[in-house]
Amino acid sequence: MEAVRASYFAPANTIAQRFVAARLNGVALPEYPGPIPPNLEAAYNCQDAAIAIWPDEIAGWKIGRIPQEYVQKLGAQRLAGPIFSGAVHRSVPGVPVEFAIFVGGFAAVEAEYVFEIARDAPAGKVNWTLEDASAIAGRMYVGIETAGSPLSAINALGPTVTVSDFGNNAGLILGPEVRDWRERTPAQLNCVTFINGKSVGKGGAANVLGGLLESVRFVAGSCAQRGRPLKAGMLITTGAVTGIHDIATEQLARVEFNGIGDIQCVARPAGKT
Repeated sequence: MEAVRASYFAPANTIAQRFVAARLNGVALPEYPGPIPPNLEAAYNCQDAAIAIWPDEIAGWKIGRIPQEYVQKLGAQRLAGPIFSGAVHRSVPGVPVEFAIFVGGFAAVEAEYVFEIARDAPAGKVNWTLEDASAIAGRMYVGIETAGSPLSAINALGPTVTVSDFGNNAGLILGPEVRDWRERTPAQLNCVTFINGKSVGKGGAANVLGGLLESVRFVAGSCAQRGRPLKAGMLITTGAVTGIHDIATEQLARVEFNGIGDIQCVARPAGKT
């Protein structure tokens, strides 16, 4: 494994530099900017190299599912990517939040349930149980992850490519707090996603593999292994619950979270939000 890490160090830096430059300039990439990472370790090498040169602080982590056909090969069911402070927005009822998309790249919206971490995780703790995860999970919010990448084929090229470019994350929109989340069953947390008034997906917490806290358990251990233990106040998305819904410039997305509230957002070209 160390041989893979060492051999992939140089391309990881180049890939990171090209993705970061494209994101900062709001432009698309015509193809993957280097050799595709052969495994998750190499992919996270790229992600860590990009985090090191990104001009913002990490506010939390997005969690995504690894497609079933890749699970055995990669040895994981989930992946993570950083959410940066400048890309976190709070929704206001009835007012669409503007968010940037890379024209010619990839853009989508994902309905999410989002945990706020209540206390710092122990730095050296890499093995977590669901009970451990519950103990550091504080408030829960509803939200929309604005997935996005300068590379249009990011998902089609596989999970290691997704991981290498910030997990295909471009931001997070927070909605109302779910004040009684510990008393609710997964079946009581459901929602519907609309784009330009048309329903494009229905679902809820019951769609999250292993439950919402499993996402916290996963990311706590994964981040600790990378030397990035979770900190109080970090926001953790738990996974797309109605699907991944492509969105284009000037389209309006709305998610209705049953009994909790709605979030609206509108896509603008990068550099014009």
